Amino acid sequence: MFSHIHPDRYEHQLSEKQEEMSALFYNFDIKDMDLYRSEPLNYRLRAEFRVWHEGDDLYYIMFDSETKQKFRVDQFPAASILINNAMTTLIDQIRDNEVLRRKLFQVDFLSTLSGELLISMLYHKQLDEQWNKQAEVLLQHFNKINPTNIIGRARKQKVVLGKEYVTESLTVGNDTYKYQQVENSFTQPNGGVNQQMLLWAKQATAGKGGDLIELYCGNGNFSVALAENFDRVLGTEISKSSVHSAQYNIKLNQIENLHIVRMASEEFSQAMNGERNFRRLEGFDLTSYNYDTVLVDPPRAGLDPDSVELVSRFNQIIYISCNPNTLKDNLSELVKTHAIEKFALFDQFPYTHHIECGVILTKKK
Repeated sequence: MFSHIHPDRYEHQLSEKQEEMSALFYNFDIKDMDLYRSEPLNYRLRAEFRVWHEGDDLYYIMFDSETKQKFRVDQFPAASILINNAMTTLIDQIRDNEVLRRKLFQVDFLSTLSGELLISMLYHKQLDEQWNKQAEVLLQHFNKINPTNIIGRARKQKVVLGKEYVTESLTVGNDTYKYQQVENSFTQPNGGVNQQMLLWAKQATAGKGGDLIELYCGNGNFSVALAENFDRVLGTEISKSSVHSAQYNIKLNQIENLHIVRMASEEFSQAMNGERNFRRLEGFDLTSYNYDTVLVDPPRAGLDPDSVELVSRFNQIIYISCNPNTLKDNLSELVKTHAIEKFALFDQFPYTHHIECGVILTKKK
């Protein structure tokens, strides 16, 4: 059922994407599009599956995106080897275990390049002490293979065995950074390509100096890696769990010039303009920052008009986009004040139409 995943056709499908992007951004003054490849197999660090009960048998299913028909999944070639191994181990361990398999309807896997694994098991029943005991035995079995955490979820219930996060280790050039990645929080799904994105952004801002403001900073994925290139870094993020992880990651990587505040980009714009005061900004003197560089990694909807106006005030803009169409719309406005210096394509999602873009713009003289 994974007929679209053909490693021998990977370069061909990537060339097609590159042609599509060249056509989409044809009207912009782009000198070159740097292309960053994915591994052709086992590139996804996250995966989720429904669980199908058929008599005594138990197996994973997915749904065809076009026909909506369900199909059995024993192995998932897009997912990491760690996830594929865990898929088999989990089914083998719980198929004959009535406590662990009953009312189980979904399993989510979060893996890392560093070798850690988090398994979330979702149930249509309340989890009792008997479930806890059986899940502990399951956890011990997994931990003999590699570091693993298990989370059981039911309606208004969450049971954590071990930790509710994994610690990723990303290599960026000659440096290594560690990141807490929490269950159900956003993380980059393709770790190998993420490392290339971070290196691209780090090299593009090497020796830049001044201050960096990052909007939509998530768990600090970019901020942590780029901090050494700037005098100070201030990140904003609206998600509580992501802010908590970002602050954790600052300490984990012993970074002293990076601070994170919980607020939306619209609120930050109001604070910058002196229109509103926010308790969350107590201790921060926004007037002391040199607004040299801004990094944005917005959701698929792209930047709203107010955010476009905000980022256009900066000398340098680093724009990471998961939606080329909304990026194109935003660039139509931004090129009125800025010139495109670099444009990169990151193949986060092989064998799909999706591709991540990176753009660096510099203010026109």
